[in-house]
Formats: sequence, C-alpha cells, structure tokens
Amino acid sequence: MLKKFLSIIGAYKMYERWLWQQVKNGIKLEHIAIILDGNRRWASENELNPWLGHKKGAETVEQLLDWCERLDVKYVTLYTFSTENFRRSPDEIEQIMRIAEEKFRKLLTDERIHRNKVHVKVIGRVNLLPEGLQKLIGEVEKATANYDSQFLNFAFAYGGRAEIVDAAKTIASKVKDGELKLDAIDEDMFEKFLYTSHMTKQEPDLIIRTSGEERLSGFLLWQSAYSELAFLDVFWPDFRLIDLLRAIRTFQKRKRRYGG
Repeated sequence: MLKKFLSIIGAYKMYERWLWQQVKNGIKLEHIAIILDGNRRWASENELNPWLGHKKGAETVEQLLDWCERLDVKYVTLYTFSTENFRRSPDEIEQIMRIAEEKFRKLLTDERIHRNKVHVKVIGRVNLLPEGLQKLIGEVEKATANYDSQFLNFAFAYGGRAEIVDAAKTIASKVKDGELKLDAIDEDMFEKFLYTSHMTKQEPDLIIRTSGEERLSGFLLWQSAYSELAFLDVFWPDFRLIDLLRAIRTFQKRKRRYGG
C-alpha cells in the first residue's frame, strides 16, 4: 500500500513539473482572481463541521500565495466572503470571522509579505465586519500601505453590485458638492472610485471559480468585462498547484480579442 502511495505521489510531482515547464514559458498573467468556493461542501463530504472547511480553505490560501510568488503574479484578488454570506447562521459567521482574524493577525508578521513588499487590501463594505476585525484589517493595510511590488486583495463583505453603487454614490456626492463636473464622468473616471482603484491593473486576466459552479456571483462585475473564466470541479480546500497550472495553461491557449 505504501509503495503504491509513493508511486502516486511521484507521478503527481512529475506531472506538476511538466505543467510548470509548459506554463513558465507562456504568456505571463499579471492579475489572477479566484472565487474560493466549496468549503462547506468539502466539510460535508468529509463529515466535518462547516467551520473546519473554512479553516482548511484558509490554509489553502497560504499555499496559493507561495504558488503565485513562484509564478510572479503581481495582483491576486480572492473572493472570500460576500455581502450575501451574512445570511448564513450566526454560528458559522462567527467562526468565519474568528478564522479571518487569526489569518489577518498572521499577515501582520508574515515574512513573505514584508520580504516581497506585498500590498494587502480588503475590498468590500468593511464597516459590516466586527469592530475587532476592522481594526486588525486597518493595521495590516497600514503596515503594507507603501508596498507596491505585489498586491493581495481580499474581497470580504464584498458584492459587485454594492461596489458599483458605492462608487456611484461617491461620484454623485462630489458632483453635488461641485468637486466634479458631470461631463468629466466617463469609464476611466468611474474606475477611480471602485474598491480596486489602488491597483494600476484592476481587470483580472483570469478568474477561477472552484467547486464546479459556473457563475461569477457578483464578483468584480465591472472589472471582469474581458476576463477569461475557468470553472474547476474541485472544492477550494482540495485546490492544488496542478489545478492552478492547468487553469493558466488554458488561459495561455486562448486568443483574446477584446471585442476586436
């Protein structure tokens, strides 16, 4: 049994190296966005409490950061918790917030973040989160505010429609106060008021969704107009490097015309 297991591991590593060689010489992706879906279903299939799925999913995020560092991806945006997710049971939400606090506290002193000058940002209606978590997020953002080598965004308490509404409200307020002329509003101006305006490349090259679901669920509705999409039939906690490499390889084979 052990021999068979080691053989499978060896074959996996060989396949991983083969994929890596294919991907590393292809088109480089600047911005990858991922909808981290399937934590609860993973827990259910493994007969575990839902919060253990979220915990395992958070551990997978840490692995993802290493992979994206190796692939030299400058922008990574992760859909972790939507505004609609607040409809879940109070117990599950409490566990998710506890895990989030634990991981953001770790980011404060994460050697990779400071070594690689990673700008960490939470995009969404942060004011809806528990006060302690809001404070911690503020500390992480302040500690990395001057970094610009890489960008790590967590879409937390996020909704794509909410983002557009919030941008429209800010613009309307500025027009009302005389700070902005109505004729000056165009697509470029609108983008300056989106949650992702701190990045020079707001549009993801590739959006990946795990768990087999094939929809965006409100993720980056404005920014995703010309993003390539990859829907993977794997729950997020089981996401592996080969899943990422396969998605990138598929992206590299596509011809992007941007409507032309």
